[in-house]
Amino acid sequence: MTVLKTSLRNFLAHKGRMALSAVAVLLSVAFVSGTLVFTDTMNTTFDKLFAVASADVTVSPEGPDDDGRPATGVPRTLPASVVDEVRAVPGVESAQGAVATLSVTVVNADNENVGSTSGAPTIAANWTDNDLKSMKITSGQAPRGPTEVMVDGDTADKHGLKLGDELRTIAVAGDFTARISGIASFQVTNPGASIVYFDTATAQRNLLGEEGVFTEILVTGEDSVTDERLKRDLDAALDAPYTLRTAEETADAGREQVGSFLDVMKYAMLGFAGIALLVGVFLIVNTFSMLVAQRTREIGLMRAIGADRRQVNRSVLTEALLLGLVGSLAGVAAGVGLAVGLMKLMSAVGMNLSLDDLTVKWTTPVVGLALGVVVTVVAAYLPARRAGKISPMAALRDAGTPSDGRAGRVRGAVGLVLSLGGGAALLAATGAEKASEGSVLLGLGILLSLVGFVVVGPLLAGGVVRVLSALVLRMFGPVGRMAERNALRNPRRTGATGAALMIGLALVACLSVVGSSMVASATDELDRSVGADFIVQSAAQDGAPIVPKAGEALERAEGLAHVTGYRPVAATITAPDGSAEPADLVAADATYAEDVRRETLEGDLAAAYGPDALSVGSDYAEQHGVSVGDTVELEFRGGAVARLTVAAVTSDDTNIDRGVKYFSLATAEKYLPADLMPQNMIMFATAQEGQEEAAYTALKSALAEYPQYTVKNQTDYKEDLKNQIGQLLNIVYGLLALAIIVAVLGVVNTLALSVVERTREIGLMRAIGLSRRQLRRMIRLESVVIALFGALLGLGLGMGWGTAAQKLLALEGLEVLQIPWPTIGAVFVGSAFVGLFAALVPAFRAGRMNVLNAIATE
Repeated sequence: MTVLKTSLRNFLAHKGRMALSAVAVLLSVAFVSGTLVFTDTMNTTFDKLFAVASADVTVSPEGPDDDGRPATGVPRTLPASVVDEVRAVPGVESAQGAVATLSVTVVNADNENVGSTSGAPTIAANWTDNDLKSMKITSGQAPRGPTEVMVDGDTADKHGLKLGDELRTIAVAGDFTARISGIASFQVTNPGASIVYFDTATAQRNLLGEEGVFTEILVTGEDSVTDERLKRDLDAALDAPYTLRTAEETADAGREQVGSFLDVMKYAMLGFAGIALLVGVFLIVNTFSMLVAQRTREIGLMRAIGADRRQVNRSVLTEALLLGLVGSLAGVAAGVGLAVGLMKLMSAVGMNLSLDDLTVKWTTPVVGLALGVVVTVVAAYLPARRAGKISPMAALRDAGTPSDGRAGRVRGAVGLVLSLGGGAALLAATGAEKASEGSVLLGLGILLSLVGFVVVGPLLAGGVVRVLSALVLRMFGPVGRMAERNALRNPRRTGATGAALMIGLALVACLSVVGSSMVASATDELDRSVGADFIVQSAAQDGAPIVPKAGEALERAEGLAHVTGYRPVAATITAPDGSAEPADLVAADATYAEDVRRETLEGDLAAAYGPDALSVGSDYAEQHGVSVGDTVELEFRGGAVARLTVAAVTSDDTNIDRGVKYFSLATAEKYLPADLMPQNMIMFATAQEGQEEAAYTALKSALAEYPQYTVKNQTDYKEDLKNQIGQLLNIVYGLLALAIIVAVLGVVNTLALSVVERTREIGLMRAIGLSRRQLRRMIRLESVVIALFGALLGLGLGMGWGTAAQKLLALEGLEVLQIPWPTIGAVFVGSAFVGLFAALVPAFRAGRMNVLNAIATE
């Protein structure tokens, strides 16, 4: 109890000094808790939607799952007669045929896409009684003919749609217009999908291309029949093989599709929270190390009056426990607020999440508290152990110990060994022959070099800070030299403070190198491989096919030498050695050989577009011993079995179409029925000589009625690629900002505690003539040199990681290394401003000290 009282008294006495460490714990725990609450809330939202919208049993055509976007642009169907068969099964209360497809675009009278902008799908369907489970008609009426359409309320509100407005729906089967006859609102939260409803006949004819078919049958069972039993009875009664799912299985399938996206987002955000926690560890270690040093006499007195080492150790750890509890409790509460903020942000970009679905599981506060407390106590262990070693004789000495000013030789040796080991692993990764092997070495190298630099940081601090001071501080005269000496006074403290900033900036530098190299490599690949002048594809790049009418409009554009179609085909390929595997197969026009240049190792690529011929990639040819003239067997999904002759072997030393096997559209049409022929996923066009600008304008004009597609020349494509990678990096930098904020708090805390530690010294310097302005400048300069020290280590380490990563990615075709020197330079200069910002409050407080009171401080 005495230890607890002492710890509580010390904690409250030094609460100001603990505050920034508590903020670091708060931020880290808030990010973890907020991530868990946000993803749990999204899961709850989708679970409710799937549970409400699912029929007792859903009957759908048998076949592989295509995620609602089949290559043909038209979903698989089953005949309407199956509905009558289902109704006749005992235990069935009702059965309705449903039509639904994601391969549509809906535009308003101004030719603007009114679909989702959040990545959620646009769904076109027929209106059924089952929709009444999740939707309610709030205005107008359900569609009753080919000229009427009903939209969901969220889409109507977002795009200002009202009854009587005309919408055009673009589908593979053709374009058609209808006026809004009704608006239906979701009874549960809509995560962001846009839905348009038609009457059944219109949906069949215009979305599927034929009447008398459905994409699925929604079955409702009698109250006395369980879903599982109903499924078994239907399976036994239906002659043809169909896929049958209960409501629970349908919901599970929906969760699985959404879950992969949510898991990626969840673990990515938790990863960045982990980085922030790691940075927070340095802040906590520094805080307790400085507090222990400042309380050396106090702890010595405690030892002199009978406190043993264990009691002193427990006292410091108890303070850490209190800090962890306070920071974690505040962090959990802040995490809920962060989750609400993320929900508002997602709603602003089109994904609607209701606060009614806010989900805080009991595990979230438990995880947050456990994480914050454990990290804080573990971080405080070494300072607590050091406190336990203070002898009673320390009561006769001033605060601080001589050993605080020296970085241990053993520590330096261990850090050097780890750093060299990490460097060796990174070097070995650059020479790996396989990406899988190299990735393990890369991870090991990053871990060892990071830990090594952290451990050896105090040893590096002396030399690096002296160099930086010579370049930055000496010009400020005596004040600069005093700032240098303050930074060098305790290399361990300077090393730990700089290491916190080093981690965040190392990751920034690494990702900058990798991102720049990816852009440079892709640009180089485009220059070398792509001969087409223009590329046409879905604006959302979601794999949506190019509808036939849009393709025909492209082909009619003036000023073109040729237009090339590109259709991925599903098939299984059997090599001469008897091995079978899914084929990465593309049916294209013969001009594709001009549009995308592939190095041909054997044979003639043009011959691969001849009758019953194809090309294979070098990896496949080497793996299965395939050569020009060999025959392979292709079993098309839903089509015939073809025996094709290998006419060419292309090099797989590329990023574009790596491993793809090419054959002609004529060959594909020979073995695939028309209704199973895939649509173009991308199209290429080449202008007539000297007609590039005119052709560009003509292509854009031809696609004016189809806003879902974009026309890009090579310059556009490169810029778009650069922007995509840039946006991804900006998101990552934004998440890394949390770790950098915690690191800045570490610099602030170190300076603040350093000012307290040097109170008497500051008073004496003021007494002999140092002005307040000079004092504040000294502290700011000290902060700047510490920040630059961390930045120099971090950027150097990060560029090493990024270079090793690029060499590994070169095995996958990203062969160009590009160091983004402007970004690296900007980050380094920005670190100086970070140092200035971090010193504002400590410098202000130091400048306001009363000189006589400071001199009288013990």
